[in-house]
Amino acid sequence: MKKIILSALAVFTFAFTNAQETKFGVIAGADFATAKVELEGFNVTDNTTAFFGGFFADITASEKFHVQPELVIVTADGGSQLQLPILAKYYLADKVSILAGPDLLFDLEEKTEGFKTFGVGIDFGAAYDINEHFMIEAKYNLGLTNLIEDAPSGYSAKINGFFLGLGYKF
Repeated sequence: MKKIILSALAVFTFAFTNAQETKFGVIAGADFATAKVELEGFNVTDNTTAFFGGFFADITASEKFHVQPELVIVTADGGSQLQLPILAKYYLADKVSILAGPDLLFDLEEKTEGFKTFGVGIDFGAAYDINEHFMIEAKYNLGLTNLIEDAPSGYSAKINGFFLGLGYKF
């Protein structure tokens, strides 16, 4: 299933980039993540700082609207994940844009029994183009997937994160 999703996204991205003006780039920064576990009414949260790095494409659909797929690896003491956000990017002003879109999460560590290795979230945030090449991006990832397999009622585990990164467009 994961291979089918990734293949479809890759074909869509490459087909779309051939038809539009596209800039490619790299991005890196910090992820201030929060894991929230709920067990029969008791809530436990754990905060951690992780680092991320990866690649993105900035695909111009119109003067104000772009599509920005990203492929980033997030690493922390607890393991690493591959995230694939596909962001709609709307320019409010010349250098300021807002971002929103789905985010697919793939756990790169060995499967822990009782936990899922795939999740879905929603990203939203903003970006500022410092100049033609450099940009700053701040976004929040709201994890939607309960990462506990076959979780009974009242049991859930979700991960959210605030990403702050610096990007370079080629």
